Amino acid sequence: MNLADINEITKILENNGFSFKKSLGQNFLIDETVCPRMAESCLDKNSGVIEIGPGAGVLTRELCKTAKRVVSIELDNRLAPVLKTSVGEFDNIKIIFGDAMKLDLKKIIEEEFKDCDRVCVCANLPYYITSPIIMGLLESKLPIDCITVMVQKEAADRLCAKVGSRDAGAVTVAVNYFSIAEKLFDVGRQSFLPSPKVDSAVISLKIRNAPPITVKNEKNFFLLTKACFAQRRKTLLNTVSNTLGIDKNHIRECLKNLNISETIRGEALTMEELGKLSDIIFE
Repeated sequence: MNLADINEITKILENNGFSFKKSLGQNFLIDETVCPRMAESCLDKNSGVIEIGPGAGVLTRELCKTAKRVVSIELDNRLAPVLKTSVGEFDNIKIIFGDAMKLDLKKIIEEEFKDCDRVCVCANLPYYITSPIIMGLLESKLPIDCITVMVQKEAADRLCAKVGSRDAGAVTVAVNYFSIAEKLFDVGRQSFLPSPKVDSAVISLKIRNAPPITVKNEKNFFLLTKACFAQRRKTLLNTVSNTLGIDKNHIRECLKNLNISETIRGEALTMEELGKLSDIIFE
């Protein structure tokens, strides 16, 4: 079976009465050179892996070949017969039909990967839920080692940007707080069925044992971070005051105490500066 052959995979989909749903952001990865690179970048024979959105099972097959145990979570149960055809030969996989953002992933990890040395997430994520899924995985503080995912190239550049650079956003700060982000390689739009209008990239998020900074209150830290990037064209002073309703004079005093200009924009602050500012601004 060659699922990288567009004619063969199209035939399998058609034989099982499957049609793509735009609302689910279905762009199935069919490039036979990409999937092994994704699997081998994060897995070995003693690893367990969670895949979110297996689609037609092209990446899933490589995960089954590389990892000890695979759990694939698919929202669209219309793909059940397709996946039975594409990965039915493997005995180290369990397919769960449901919403990965609502399932108890910690429980799944505890029950399904007892004999694995480590657990990772490896997936081709639908573009429209990239950030929610990544942040959900990170904020849940699951017992996983890394997250290796295919995302839209623009999103990859943002997620892996340096905090304090122009390309960074609130999600960049959050991702770097929980993990070490690295862009592995680009993937052209021709590697998908149907082909999207944009290119993609594979990124690796290696989970940190501890955050790179210490803050008094994580909730306040992320609240301030989101406010700093809420109105990017405005100064931090104005956007934080407008977004959080904090008196400008208080913000000015906090910035002065940290020797930060009151005309600075939120995107220019380093992770450490954001942490220190959140500590004193909410005192």
